[in-house]
Amino acid sequence: MERVNQTSSVSEFILLGLSSQPKDQKPLFFLFLTIYLITITGNLFIILAICSDPQLQSPMYFFLSFLSFTDICFTTTVVPRMLVNFLSKKTISYAGCLTQMYFIYALGNSDSFLLAVMAFDRYVAICDPFHYVTTMSHHRCVLLVAFCCSFPHHHSLLHTLLLNHLTFCDSNVIYHFLCDLSPLMKLSCSSTFVNEIVIRIEGSVVLVTPFLFIAFSYIRILIVVLKIPSAAGQRKAFSTCGSHLTVVTLFYGSIFYVYLEPLSTYTVRDHIATIVYTVLSSMLNPFIYSLRNKDLKGGLRKLMGKRKSQALSS
Repeated sequence: MERVNQTSSVSEFILLGLSSQPKDQKPLFFLFLTIYLITITGNLFIILAICSDPQLQSPMYFFLSFLSFTDICFTTTVVPRMLVNFLSKKTISYAGCLTQMYFIYALGNSDSFLLAVMAFDRYVAICDPFHYVTTMSHHRCVLLVAFCCSFPHHHSLLHTLLLNHLTFCDSNVIYHFLCDLSPLMKLSCSSTFVNEIVIRIEGSVVLVTPFLFIAFSYIRILIVVLKIPSAAGQRKAFSTCGSHLTVVTLFYGSIFYVYLEPLSTYTVRDHIATIVYTVLSSMLNPFIYSLRNKDLKGGLRKLMGKRKSQALSS
């Protein structure tokens, strides 16, 4: 990706961002800087709390720590570039644009697969509790995380290489705040037929399969929970899934809005949905999981207590 596309006269792109009005740039800069700092801080606290608390050494929190790490990387791929665009040049090199797109798809799909694995963890815990320890062994959890973090890179590389074979010879203005497939393909003056076929077939499979896996897991969970005779038991079972369902709804709702519509209809409204799954979901995840999880809240309190005691002793 370091080489410039030899069939194209375009060596850089212009990212128009969220607004072209000069008066909007500083407020947007401070808004997204605040969101970015909250995202990094919140997810770091989640990771540190899980790593430092022996009570949080279960598969669910193991996956959550990697989800938080992926969220940090995901938002770092998007927001710093936005901050630069708000205050200075809005240009990005051809190689830089393809690199950003590669990591957006790789990390975004890693998030998606991790959410599917977390749904599987809840399914085993509720529907097959007697085999939970053997099914969700540490070795298997490591393999699942390795798959979630490696397979999306092959998916992303495929689309990046296909895009690199397109010719860009007219406009280099991207009506977006990041480098994404749809707005980039709109700029191509060569045929995008192969790209569109691959997106509709391979891309849809990679996007929809984890969601269907999550839906199947929660349908089975619902069937089992409804058979629990006591209302208290049902509430306890559902409480372990509430945070995850909230995150799944926020993440997939915005992604499906953007990517399951025709490429030609990509509009400004999609920018808002893109902000939701690339920026806001990463910021909100720590709050959603900590506010609805007593064990995690306890771990965060212990972590803050340790920090306070260390500060006082020094």
